[in-house]
Amino acid sequence: MRNLFSITLAQIWNFIKTPEFVIMYMAVMVVLMGLIVIAAIINERRLNSVNKQLKSSANKASEQAEVSSSRFEMLKSIDERWNKAPKEQFVDNFTLSELCEEFRNYAAGKLGLYYDRDTIRAFVSGLAVSHFIILQGMSGTGKTSLAFAFGEFLNNPSTVIPVQPMWKERSDLLGYYNEFTKRFNETPLLSKMYEANKSQAMFVTILDELNIARVEYYFAEFLSLMEIPNPELRYLDIITDKWSSDPKDLKNGSIKLPENMWFLGTANNDDSTFAISDKVYDRTMIIQLDHKAEPFEAAKFGTMPISAQAFNDKVAEVLKINSISKASSDRLNKLDEYLQKHFRISFGNRVMKQIKSYLPVYVACGGNEEKALDDILTKKVLRKLEMQNIAYRKKDADELIQFIEDCFGKGTMTHCVNYIRALARNS
Repeated sequence: MRNLFSITLAQIWNFIKTPEFVIMYMAVMVVLMGLIVIAAIINERRLNSVNKQLKSSANKASEQAEVSSSRFEMLKSIDERWNKAPKEQFVDNFTLSELCEEFRNYAAGKLGLYYDRDTIRAFVSGLAVSHFIILQGMSGTGKTSLAFAFGEFLNNPSTVIPVQPMWKERSDLLGYYNEFTKRFNETPLLSKMYEANKSQAMFVTILDELNIARVEYYFAEFLSLMEIPNPELRYLDIITDKWSSDPKDLKNGSIKLPENMWFLGTANNDDSTFAISDKVYDRTMIIQLDHKAEPFEAAKFGTMPISAQAFNDKVAEVLKINSISKASSDRLNKLDEYLQKHFRISFGNRVMKQIKSYLPVYVACGGNEEKALDDILTKKVLRKLEMQNIAYRKKDADELIQFIEDCFGKGTMTHCVNYIRALARNS
């Protein structure tokens, strides 16, 4: 038995050393490697199939999450509310002078706020010229109250936005997307803009203490969009992507700047505020409130809900029928030449266009052209003298006053004359 085993081992060993064994060994190894490759391919396909199923389930879960919830909860609630809202009702039969008188009586009778007629006429005329108005003057003269009262008068309460000192960009006004919560931090202004785009009413947004931060920083994109002639192209970017559950009136993550919204900013001039730049002043209308009006008895008062379209139509009708008089136009050209020659300042096309719209509307509001011209020249043109060292050139100030009185008539341009004297005295 021992010899048989020994012989067998010897034979095996001899066989291993033969070429036949090597060929057989290689064949077996090839078969084994093939089996391993086939097993790996089968396993990879199985894993891919499982991953596809998991990914499909995750996508479905994500889609269901988008449908069931929205990152714009406030805007979505506006969609739902407007689907059930009754049709808006407006007053269409009015004139601009009636609008001014009704508003003045409402502010006095309903809210106990008193304004003289010139202030109300300047305010309504400003709305006709620009969608951005700055109310400035002494504290306690009713700047914020005037803007607030107009919203109440329209039966569409104003939105008050308290400006914060650290504001620097658009997101401070409109909000931002929170990557952690997967929600957009919506602001009252964003919600009101979204609502305004669904409505035909006039909307008032109050930027309270707007120059406590730099207006040309956080409001820059708004100012630029207001310069675009076609309102349908005025869109502000809100977010970079789009979800199926986003509010229906967002267009590719952008919101339209409503044509029916007016921005009214209140400004104080003290050590806690920033100076408002020429870029901002040139694009806005200015209402100066330096004193309180005397109380009066309002004969009758009530709200007057009017549509933005009706207001714009009244303004367009006035501008179509009336225009600045030739006498005033000639005097403006003379004043422009004088200011360019002696102070190197000019009206500019934008300001001239504003003047030509402001004067006819102010007259339609019940005022007269000379008073309107005196008002807007002080606020929009002579204001540029603040950049001059007029205090060191008192002679130039006296000569400018003399020129204005010779050109427009002595005692006619009282605001202009008083402004120049105060600037020379206090600079």
